[in-house]
Amino acid sequence: MDPSLVPVLEEVAAVAEGGKRLRPAFAYWGWRAVTTAAPEDDAAVLRAVAALEFVHGSALVHDDVMDAARTRRGRPATHIGFGDRHTALGLSGSTELFGTGAAILVGDLALVWSDELLRRSGISAEALARARPVWDTMRTEVTAGQYLDLLRAAGGLPGPEGALKVARYKSAGYTVQRPLHLGAALADAGPELVEAYTEIALPLGEAFQLRDDVLGVFGDPAVTGKSVDEDLMEGKQTLLVALAEEATDDAGRALLGRVLGDPTADAAALDAVRDLMRSTGALQRVEDRITTQTATAREAIAEAPVLDDARAALDALAVAATTRTT
Repeated sequence: MDPSLVPVLEEVAAVAEGGKRLRPAFAYWGWRAVTTAAPEDDAAVLRAVAALEFVHGSALVHDDVMDAARTRRGRPATHIGFGDRHTALGLSGSTELFGTGAAILVGDLALVWSDELLRRSGISAEALARARPVWDTMRTEVTAGQYLDLLRAAGGLPGPEGALKVARYKSAGYTVQRPLHLGAALADAGPELVEAYTEIALPLGEAFQLRDDVLGVFGDPAVTGKSVDEDLMEGKQTLLVALAEEATDDAGRALLGRVLGDPTADAAALDAVRDLMRSTGALQRVEDRITTQTATAREAIAEAPVLDDARAALDALAVAATTRTT
């Protein structure tokens, strides 16, 4: 491969590093929940579910482009990094377009590699055939969710229900539901387990995304690797925003309209928005929903027809996904 492509390959590897590995973990335990595997089967399934990290990496790179985010996991977002490279090399043309174009290609390549890793994982042809429909549905849903996110940012899908719809499509399905379904497919499980996994995944996936939204505004940048101002300056229309807008007065709505989406907003204005989210009860309502949805998911885990070690692992994952600080 041409040496000029090395930065692209290194960036694909970088976006698959770090993170919480929740999606492969849900898929793996979704499989182990109903099977006692031989070591060779375990290794093949681990390779298969690792492919989810490349899907996730692809989604993150493209999401950062669409949101004009500047950082990801404590390092420059892919499009920013390639823009910096364009400048450092003294290349001609638009730095922004070069960075954006390179990032789109990095995200596309990560998606291509996810397919390759799944196909070459070593799982049986029968298991691969069972997994493909779930795999395809998951990738379609995350793409649809990204569009809904764009639509909401442009004024479509208003209100709290619109925010929750985006959360369900964009994150909940491909973070918990489809990974669990993928594990069930690899195990050749029946519809009873798939339905049980859905009962777990829908509330848990929503709670996961809501925790992400809270961390994006109230988290510790030293832990999250991301500024707590970016989501506000990008104008992300989360449930936090929707509830604050619903509960405040005209002055509060004017503040939100003035600050959200303004990349030049100063610290005082951004802190005023955070104060509004607290004073209107929006932050507490989101925290309460996270608690309720997590409890619902854990009850479903307790009742699911799975092996005891998998039940314990899934419960631990549910807690980790919704009480995390990163």
